[in-house]
Amino acid sequence: MKKTILITGASSGIGKATAAKLLDAGHTVYVVARRLDKMKDLEDKGAIAFKMDITQEADIDAVVDHIISKHGALDVLVNNAGYAVYGTVEETPIADAKSQFEVNMFGLAQLTQKILPYMRERKAGKIINISSVGGKVYTPLGAWYHATKHALEGWSDCLRLELEQFGIDVVIIEPGAINTEFNDVLYAPMIQRSGKGPYKKMVDALISAIKNSSQKKDASSPPEVIADVINKSIVSDKPKTRYSAGKFSNMLLTARKWLSDRAFDKLIMSTIK
Repeated sequence: MKKTILITGASSGIGKATAAKLLDAGHTVYVVARRLDKMKDLEDKGAIAFKMDITQEADIDAVVDHIISKHGALDVLVNNAGYAVYGTVEETPIADAKSQFEVNMFGLAQLTQKILPYMRERKAGKIINISSVGGKVYTPLGAWYHATKHALEGWSDCLRLELEQFGIDVVIIEPGAINTEFNDVLYAPMIQRSGKGPYKKMVDALISAIKNSSQKKDASSPPEVIADVINKSIVSDKPKTRYSAGKFSNMLLTARKWLSDRAFDKLIMSTIK
C-alpha cells in the first residue's frame, strides 16, 4: 500500500539510501536536510525535498504544514537526522554537548510531537527512530554521542507504551558499522577538542584504529542494509520494537549482554591500543 513518508537527514548515508528504496517501492517520500542540493538526485527520482534544520521550529512547522495540507496525515516518520560529537568529557565544551542533544534528541522529539496529533486522530502510523548500536554500548571519547543514543532508546520505549493505545508503532533501528560520512566528519573536531592535551595518546590510538579498520575489506556495511531493515519495519503489520543490522552489530550487542562492565571495558579498549 502506498504510504506518505517523511525522512530526516536524507542528504547522505542511511537517509538517502532509505529514500531511494522507498521511492522505488512506489511511496510518496518527503526528504529533508540542511543541504538541499545534496538531495537533487532524490528529487530526480520523485522525492519532494525541503531544506530543514531539525533544531529550528519554524522549519519543522513549514514541512509538517505542507504535508498535512497535501495529504491530511503522515503514515511514517523516519527520524534519521543526527551527528556525532567526539572528544573527552573534560575537554568538550558544554555548548557542543548541548548542540548534540538539540539535533539528536530535542529536534527529533519536537518534530515527532508535531506529527503525533494527526497519527493519533487516524489511529495509525509508524515512528521509526534511527538509534545506533551505540545506544546500547559505549566507546571512549564518544560520551556525548552515546548519551544521546542511550537517551533515544529510553525515550522511544516510553513513547511506544504511550502510543500503543492509538495503534501507532514505535520502532528503534540500531545500525552497526555503516559506510557513511560518520567518520569523515569525526576526526577534525575531535582532534581540536582533545588531540593536543592530556588525552592525546588515546585520541591518536582511536583514530589509528578507525583508519586501520576502515582499510580492511568488509569493514562496514553499505547504508542499503539499514534501508532494507527500515522498509521491512514499514511493510510489517506488526513490526519488532527493535531491529539491529550492519557490521559488528550482533557481536557488540551480544558482548554487551553477556559480559560484565569490566570485561566489556577491556574488550573495547583492546581495539584501540
